[in-house]
Amino acid sequence: MRDFGVGFGHLVQGQKWVARHGRRFGFGLLPGLVTFVLYVGALVGLGFGADDLVAWATPFADDWSSPWLGLFRNALTALVFVFGLFLSVITFTAVTLLVGEPFYESLSEDVDRDQGGEVPESGLPLWRELWISARDSLRLLLRVALYGVLLFACGFIPVVGQTVVPALGFCVSGFFLAVELTGVALQRRGVELKERLSLLRGRRAAALGFGVPLILVFLVPFVAVFLMPGAVAGATLLVRDLRGENADEERTEDAPDGTGPGIRPQGVA
Repeated sequence: MRDFGVGFGHLVQGQKWVARHGRRFGFGLLPGLVTFVLYVGALVGLGFGADDLVAWATPFADDWSSPWLGLFRNALTALVFVFGLFLSVITFTAVTLLVGEPFYESLSEDVDRDQGGEVPESGLPLWRELWISARDSLRLLLRVALYGVLLFACGFIPVVGQTVVPALGFCVSGFFLAVELTGVALQRRGVELKERLSLLRGRRAAALGFGVPLILVFLVPFVAVFLMPGAVAGATLLVRDLRGENADEERTEDAPDGTGPGIRPQGVA
């Protein structure tokens, strides 16, 4: 539970960091706003066109008598819209990070700089960073989809499906959200997706403490837009903790006379 609190603490500290740096917060909102507008437009279009899509996909039901035709197609239309809404929730973070790659990378660098010590840079061209980000996001979404299918099947188990399975679903979603968000800072450090997963599994409770509260508030429409900049900042702080970089800053240096370690003053690189 202590590590869970550590992860949650980094999430809170990330939100506080962007609150103290208003300009960074403003720039960090832009990708989320753009993505939100695109998603709203897509969902509105789906809402108006879902019935036509269902009618086109089910020509075999054209001759069904009333009320079965209406009940069948209305149920399918509702399922199509719910599926679209589900896809928008699980892909929003990945798409926002992709759209705002330069913004969030710069924000993450500022957090590193503010904390002192080295500020890692990938040294890759933008197109290469975007390609890596898109590739890794797709891999993560496939993992989430696999877990989603398994949890959906388990949802039919009496009692367990209505209690344990939803809790597991939030934990799985929160963990992968933490993986997604820490990717901004870890990609700058040259850490591949496989290593990222291993790093966060090694501190699973911290990853859950960061990701689960975030996934819960992301369920509220439009909230994700305002929390994204702070989430990226908090994920950078989490990365520094996971990799022991904060401890490196506090590491003592040799004393001038060579007899032992001296003390490095706070804030001195």
